[in-house]
Amino acid sequence: MLASFVAAGMLVSRVAGFARQSLFAYVFGVRSDAADAFNAALKIPNFLQNLLGEGVLSASLIPVYSGLLASDRERADRIARAVLGILALITSVTVVAGIAFAPAITSLVATGWVGPKRDLTILLVRIFFPGVGLLVISAWCLAILNSHHRFFLSYVAPACWNGALIAVLLHFRHAPADEATRVAIALAWGATVGAALQLAVQIPSVWRIMASVDGRSRSDIAEPVRRVLLTSIPVIFTRGVVQISSFIDGSIATFLSTGAPTALANAQSLYQMPVALFGMAFSSAALPTMSAENAAKATDAMRARLAASQETIAVLVVPSMVAFLALGDVMVAMLFQHGRFTRQDTLFVWAIVAGSAVGLLATTVGRLYASTFYALGDTKTPTWFAFIRVVLVAVLGYLLALPLPRAMGWPVEWGTVGLTVSAGAAGWVEFTLLRSALRKRLGPVTLPGVIVAKAWAMAVASAGIATGLRWVIPVEMTILRGLVIVGTYGCLYLALAQAAGLMRATDFARRALRMRRK
Repeated sequence: MLASFVAAGMLVSRVAGFARQSLFAYVFGVRSDAADAFNAALKIPNFLQNLLGEGVLSASLIPVYSGLLASDRERADRIARAVLGILALITSVTVVAGIAFAPAITSLVATGWVGPKRDLTILLVRIFFPGVGLLVISAWCLAILNSHHRFFLSYVAPACWNGALIAVLLHFRHAPADEATRVAIALAWGATVGAALQLAVQIPSVWRIMASVDGRSRSDIAEPVRRVLLTSIPVIFTRGVVQISSFIDGSIATFLSTGAPTALANAQSLYQMPVALFGMAFSSAALPTMSAENAAKATDAMRARLAASQETIAVLVVPSMVAFLALGDVMVAMLFQHGRFTRQDTLFVWAIVAGSAVGLLATTVGRLYASTFYALGDTKTPTWFAFIRVVLVAVLGYLLALPLPRAMGWPVEWGTVGLTVSAGAAGWVEFTLLRSALRKRLGPVTLPGVIVAKAWAMAVASAGIATGLRWVIPVEMTILRGLVIVGTYGCLYLALAQAAGLMRATDFARRALRMRRK
């Protein structure tokens, strides 16, 4: 039930994100220097929000804060306030430094660019940075709301950020191609306004939660705050190396043809959706509860929650993988093939999305495993495994994106596909290491092969039937074609999975009740 609130909030935000991406594709297309510069610069706020905000707070603050809520609410809130003060200071320094050292930062995310394209990226990075601080404080609000099991608002709030960008794109939807630079700059300012809106919608709820406690108490908070800070250090490296893998992909893409970074960003908006809806939803919903269970030494309950969650993820992610492989062009065309986004661009993005399917299941379940370690108070183990993953992403990404296409005589832009394939392969290595380490802590942790095999069979059968509709609906009718084909696929899979008994894996409440009775 809690995961459903997380997923619902994320779904609203993702739908708003798709609307933003669709309008972006309409205005810029794919092969645009301004679009490439914007997407490269946008990696900075995403990186810092994950690093200083959601990543650190979910792994370090939530376990401590959730563990104290039941026994000492006042002390828990004082700890949260202290962490907010420290976070605000660090973020302020980071924003000032980011604006001052924007050229050096741009060299990390746009290594292969020179001239006007690099200059535009530097300007956009500077515009983005003021919004970074707002996004980090917004992530603190998310941690507080999640700890009180108020998931929907915290995960729907990013829709405000997307809404601000949508408003800018609608205003410039008929702008000529030679004004792309001006539109990109206006869009960056819209992102800063959107960050303020994202924070503003959460503040009233957080204020009501925190204001109910007398702040004059002198209860000891030094030790818990110290624990939050100490556990956050490994998480910074964990989240940092994962984000570095994204930087590596983006940096390699700048050595490819114009449009490669933008095509990669379009593909990411698709293949990150199941990771967010299922991996992040279940891991975010489970983290506060598993933290409390770990504090109460309820290992059996943690193991039952983990088993049910990973089964549910498998049932929901496998059809996403099949959809990306078999119906990816239909999905991309429905979302993006408008305005300056052409059919050729659709096929290009489809290939990148199909490459991401290699590691989609491993990446999604891996998020759940990492959150389990965080609930156990162990942030070091995921750090080492994330570091191994980044090394693999760097080596494989370089080989598959640059030397391999040249050796095979392929167009250089198709090296972008190698980036997602290499990331998927590295994701499986990280997944295997995390699962092996969890077995030593909790006992058997196995992704059920029978359920995965059934899900694949049902998804392939559904895709085989749905793809036949390609020859019924003209390719030019992108939206209708996508709605009918993808909708048919989804309905068929749900029906077949229900008939085969797969959907029972999603009923966590029933499983948890049985476990308590035992």
